[in-house]
Amino acid sequence: MSKDTSWKQLILDLVKAISESLTGTSRKRTWHQHVVPYEDGWAVRREGNKRITSKHHKQSTAISKAKTIAKKRKSDVIIHRASGGIRERIGYGD
Repeated sequence: MSKDTSWKQLILDLVKAISESLTGTSRKRTWHQHVVPYEDGWAVRREGNKRITSKHHKQSTAISKAKTIAKKRKSDVIIHRASGGIRERIGYGD
């Protein structure tokens, strides 16, 4: 490898690293499912999503739905209290 090529590669690697850090693409998205209070009931929301996956009248049905998704994706279920705090975390990962 010549001196010019190594400098070019170094600059390309540096630009790529800066670009990834600014856009956040270097971090892998998870499939963790959150059971959260929503309007007059409960919702299941994938971690990092703004939109909900499903909404439910009872927390227990939302938990069941979240568990089904989490088992399939080998991820976690994070159950929140009505106040928004975390009540419990259930892991289905390897």
